Amino acid sequence: MEKTATFDRLLQIMDDLREKCPWDRKQTIQTLRQLTIEETYELADAITDEDWKSIKEELGDILLHIVFYAKIGAEQQKFDINDVINGVCDKLIHRHPHIYGDVKADTEEQVKQNWEKLKLKEGKTSVLSGVPLSLPALVKAMRLQEKAKQTGFEWDNTSQVWDKVKEEVNELEDAVNSGNKDAMEDEFGDVMFSLVNYSRFLDIDAENALERTNKKFQRRFQAMEVLALQQGRTLNDMNLTEMDTLWNQVKATEQL
Repeated sequence: MEKTATFDRLLQIMDDLREKCPWDRKQTIQTLRQLTIEETYELADAITDEDWKSIKEELGDILLHIVFYAKIGAEQQKFDINDVINGVCDKLIHRHPHIYGDVKADTEEQVKQNWEKLKLKEGKTSVLSGVPLSLPALVKAMRLQEKAKQTGFEWDNTSQVWDKVKEEVNELEDAVNSGNKDAMEDEFGDVMFSLVNYSRFLDIDAENALERTNKKFQRRFQAMEVLALQQGRTLNDMNLTEMDTLWNQVKATEQL
């Protein structure tokens, strides 16, 4: 009952805002789109940092957006929040026949395979058709590979994948030596795609791994800037050897 009352409170607030607030009244699904994308990335940042307080706040923001879209949908007589919730409930029941039916699925992989088979029966023309076109390239690579795996299109073991990575690196080196920019870009993409594949076999999230490195680089670079200022200088005043010395100082501090 408490959960129902809490959700009803949010719905009532949304009704109030849509009626009384000039900004909320003006919004459309198009104007909300970019804001929703930003909120999703803010949630992703909080998850990467394992910042539970921020995760809670960002989930609230995303829930608000869901309610907002549903409110606009009701105004346009397309759907309401009950349609949204019942739709996802029906989908979950239909796609989990091992829970709500008589299908057997004892492993995670069997569940995924059944999921993809059901989606094809629902009218999807390809196993890969469910991957959004606008996904960032690194995330899209992971999703494409995961979906292809459900058909059995997958390497047998990690060593085979690593061999493929080395093969692609050699092809990239050949392209670099040729001086052909188009070939370089093509082979560079193949290297990245094969590294994403390798990350899956290591059970590592490639997107999260790269974002951790981005954050680490930013943190260390900004610490270098502080060290340079303490010497009365800026990084622009230093040569590469001097900056490398600062970099190593920062790394040593982090490892203490």
